[in-house]
Amino acid sequence: MGAALLAEVYQHSGIYSPERGRHLSDTALRHSSRAAHAPVAYNGTTMELREALLFEALRKASVVAGSAGLGRAVRWVHVVDLPDPAAWVQPGMLLLTTGYAWPRSEEEQRVLTRALAERQIAAVGLAVPQFFEHFPAPMRDEAERAGLPLVEIPWEVPFAQIAEELLQALVVDQYRQLERLEATHRALTRAAVEAESLQDIATALGTLLDRAVTIEDADGKLLAAHRDPALEDDLRRATVELGCTPPAYEAALEQLGLARTIAAAAGSLRIPALPALGATGRVVCPIMLKRELVGRAWIIEGARPLSDTDLRAAEQAAMIAALHMLHQRELEVREARVGYAFLDSLLAGDFALTPQAAERALLLGFDPAGSYCVGLLVLHTGLPLAGEGFQRRERLAAALRLRLQAAGGPSLLALSANQIPFLLPAGADPAPLWAALAAPDLSLALSRACAGVEGLRRGYRELQAVVHLLRPGEFQRAEGLLLPRILAGDAAARAEFIDELLGPLRGARHGDDLVASLIAFARHGFRLARAAEALFIHPKTLAYRLGRIAALTGLDLDDPETRFRVQLAARIIALEE
Repeated sequence: MGAALLAEVYQHSGIYSPERGRHLSDTALRHSSRAAHAPVAYNGTTMELREALLFEALRKASVVAGSAGLGRAVRWVHVVDLPDPAAWVQPGMLLLTTGYAWPRSEEEQRVLTRALAERQIAAVGLAVPQFFEHFPAPMRDEAERAGLPLVEIPWEVPFAQIAEELLQALVVDQYRQLERLEATHRALTRAAVEAESLQDIATALGTLLDRAVTIEDADGKLLAAHRDPALEDDLRRATVELGCTPPAYEAALEQLGLARTIAAAAGSLRIPALPALGATGRVVCPIMLKRELVGRAWIIEGARPLSDTDLRAAEQAAMIAALHMLHQRELEVREARVGYAFLDSLLAGDFALTPQAAERALLLGFDPAGSYCVGLLVLHTGLPLAGEGFQRRERLAAALRLRLQAAGGPSLLALSANQIPFLLPAGADPAPLWAALAAPDLSLALSRACAGVEGLRRGYRELQAVVHLLRPGEFQRAEGLLLPRILAGDAAARAEFIDELLGPLRGARHGDDLVASLIAFARHGFRLARAAEALFIHPKTLAYRLGRIAALTGLDLDDPETRFRVQLAARIIALEE
C-alpha cells in the first residue's frame, strides 16, 4: 500500500494532520492504521438511524440497501478502514469507511457483509465515489436479506463532520437522560419515603413514565392502578373491572412459558402483544422478596417503547413496592400474632374474662357475649412442617383472614402445626369461605354454634376429637362426624350425642318422665300400646308426652333417621346403666 493512498484515506477520515507530515514511513503508516480503528467516541445513549440521516452531514447520503433496518439504534460512530473490519465493530455502531481495504471478489464481499450483519451494527456508511463507485451488488444483496442498512455518503463529506454532529447530539441526549434519570431517582426515592400505599407508588411511576401502570400480587389480584384511558388497552380495562388479571391472559402466559420466566427474572421483561386477548406490548417487573415472587408491576408499552432509563425506573419502583409489601407484611404479622395469642388463650382455657380482657377482646373484634362457630382448617401434609409447608400455611392464614373480614366477623385465627383454628360468626355462611380456600390437600371442619368463652372451648375440643376423621378436600360440620365417633367408641361423643338429643327434655318440667317415655317408645319398636304398657300409663298419656317431646326438641318421631338416632340413644343409655 502506498503512503500517498493511505494519507488520502486518513485525511478524508479527519485523522490526518498536516503537522504530522505528509510523507510517512511504512512503520509510521502501520501505527497510524492501528489508530484508524479506534472508536471516535463511546456513548450509552441511542438514536435511530433514520434520525441520524436527518443531520446536516448526512442529508446527501443515500440508503441503497437494508431500508428495513432504519429503526436500528445508533450508539456511536466508528471509522474502520482495515481489511477485516468485523473484528473491530460492536452492536449499535455506525461504521464509516472509504472501502479502500475491502476485498474485490464477490464471494469475499458477501462474507464481509454477512460478518458485519452478524455483529448487529447500525449501518455501514461508504464514501463514494473513490475506491468504489457504489456499494457492490453482492454486498447490497446480502445486506437487503439481513436488513443491514448500507448508506452511500458523498466523498466530499468528511467523516469527522459526521462524527462531530452525531456525537454532539448523543452527548446532549445523554446529558438529558442523566438529568431525567436523576429526577426519576429523586421522585422514586421520595415515593419510597412518603408513600402510604402501593397506589402512591403506582401513581408516582405512572406519572414519571406517562404510562398506564398496575401493581398486582403473585396471584394476579389488582393492588393498585395508575389509569389513563388514552394509554390503556382492552386487557387493562378488563383487569381493572375484574380486579385481577383475566384468567385467559394468565393461561396464555403459562402456555407460552412466560409465567415461569417472570417468576425467575432478575429485572424487567418485555411481553409481546397478544391481539387476540386485547393486549398490546407491555413490560412486567417482578416484585421479589427473598427470591419469592410476591407481585408484578405492569407497564403498557404499546408502540412507544420504554427507554433504558424508563426500564430502570420501573425496576426501582418494583423494588420500592417490594419494600412496601415487606413492611405491610411485618405489620400484618404483628397484628396477626396478637390475634394468634388471644385465640390460643381463649381456646386453651387460659382466658379470664376480666374487664381489661373484655376490652381487649372487643378491640380485636370479639364479642364475649356473641355466638360463634369454631372452625378448623387442616393442611394435610407431613409433620413437622418443612419450609414450603410453613409458607403454605402462612399464605392460607392470610387468605383466611381476608375471608373472615369479608364475612363481617373478627379476623381471629391461630396457627398450630398443620392446623388453623378460627372463629366464624354463628350466622355466617361458611360455603363461600370454603369455596375460596378449597384444595385437594385441605379440609375444613366447623363446630356447632357456641356461646360464651366456655362454649368456644367446648366447640374447639369437639373439633380436635374429629381431626382424624377429616378427609382431604372435604368440608364437614362437627355434628355430621358425631356418629362415626360414637361407633369408634368415643365416650365424649356419646355424652355429646345424648346431651344434644335429650338435653331440651331434661331441662323441661317433668323432664325425667319425658326422657323415660321417649326411651321406652324406642325400645318397644315405636309401638304406642306396648310402650304405654311398659310404663304403666294410658296410651293417651304417652301420646300427650310424645307431642310435648316433639314440640320441645323439634324431632319428627315418624322420620326413619330420627327413629334411628333415638334408638341409638336408648342403646347407649342401656349400656351405661
